[in-house]
Amino acid sequence: MAWKGRLERIDDHRWEIPRDPESGMRTNAVIFAKESMIPQICGDNAPQQAANVACLPGIVGSSMAMPDIHWGYGFPIGGVAAVDSNEGSISPGGIGFDINCGVRLIRTGLKAEDIKGSIGVLVDELYKNVPSGLGSKGLTKVGNRELEEILSNGSEWAVENGYGWERDLEVTEEKGHMTDADTTKVSDKARKRGLPQLGSLGSGNHFLEVDVVGKVFDERVAKVFGLEEGDVTVTVHCGSRGCGHQIATDYLQQMERYVKDNRVDLPDRQLACAPLNTGLGDDYYAAMCCGANYAWANRQMITHWVRESFERILGGSAEDMGMDVVYDVAHNIAKKERHEVEGHKEDVLVHRKGSTRAFCAGRPEVPMMYRDVGQPVIIPGDMSVGTYVLVGLQGAMEETFGSTCHGAGRKMSRKAATESLRAGDIRAGMSDLDIYLRNGSEEGLLEEAPQAYKDVDEVISVVCDSGLTARVAKLTPMGVVKG
Repeated sequence: MAWKGRLERIDDHRWEIPRDPESGMRTNAVIFAKESMIPQICGDNAPQQAANVACLPGIVGSSMAMPDIHWGYGFPIGGVAAVDSNEGSISPGGIGFDINCGVRLIRTGLKAEDIKGSIGVLVDELYKNVPSGLGSKGLTKVGNRELEEILSNGSEWAVENGYGWERDLEVTEEKGHMTDADTTKVSDKARKRGLPQLGSLGSGNHFLEVDVVGKVFDERVAKVFGLEEGDVTVTVHCGSRGCGHQIATDYLQQMERYVKDNRVDLPDRQLACAPLNTGLGDDYYAAMCCGANYAWANRQMITHWVRESFERILGGSAEDMGMDVVYDVAHNIAKKERHEVEGHKEDVLVHRKGSTRAFCAGRPEVPMMYRDVGQPVIIPGDMSVGTYVLVGLQGAMEETFGSTCHGAGRKMSRKAATESLRAGDIRAGMSDLDIYLRNGSEEGLLEEAPQAYKDVDEVISVVCDSGLTARVAKLTPMGVVKG
């Protein structure tokens, strides 16, 4: 079904669904997109979900969708919504099943020519050392006591147990640890699913990529981020695996009952929610924080194995190779933040579902080393084109609660991709681009084909031309590991 409702052009990069009180909308919805993107966006009816989100109890500002918008569960993927911290509700559909799915960028002091002859064996080593694929299990076995600490402390646990460097924490969103985590709010089933999977990529759109800095757009900011043209980098994209999925499932079931029993008027049951500062709403937020901590520990452990893989194949130490984390960003999460709303500073809870935080210079949440320029924002495209590094701007703070896009966004469903594409063609296309590919299942490769995604250059042009972020660098893939 395609969107047939009102969608009014504001300017070259913004479109509005006006508030319709009769449908329960408490505010308007704004979609960031070029006109050329609108037919595809309307084609999968994602604007309907943006309008539905505008019905969320306690929403402040607009319901927003980034240019990578596509149909999701409850919220559209690419959706942003803030709610009042006292009177608003939290919705698991506004975070997603893969809690704290996110991206980590690791820089190196290596140049592309240093690894060009070794890229195949290096990617093979990464494929071996970082488990990937549906149901994949981590190399490190942890017990219930360790899992308790991971859910509580996130990346801190990983670093304290030898998986990385203390300074990695400084360049991780929330320093890899959400302090509102309460492990008593996580079910035994979620723990059981999470235990064997720690330290693994998983499947779907998750990946590990060896890139080269192909182009620098802003020399000053790139220098602050430690990036130069020709540098080798590593991008890691994964989340909270089965642990986060089960947390979402558990609380969605409870919130569906709550909505029904309390006759909360919502246009879609997938928007099931519960008020903040009540038992169920706070319980979910505390459990979500645990899922987020799991994901940060997961990416931290993978970082350790990435460094070990480089050491084994290239012979030097990770320290000598300059393998520092540039930044780690979440793009499926809810965060308690302070923002300006209608001219006043207010405490809000920001849902980001397929959306990345993009804070500007001066915000205390931005690491001190980046505070003069703004937060690094890492936006992957499809596996054939690589990743953009952006920086947050004041425009995002004023308009989107410090948020931007999270990737290219799908234009083809997974089913359509598997039915219309051939794995051999995808491998040939990657080979033609001189990109070394290791993947798990054929089905997974088809689902994640470059043809299934929007043009990331177009997506980035919207969030940059609209003043939310600015381009810093673009990374070009040399080798890719897909689950």
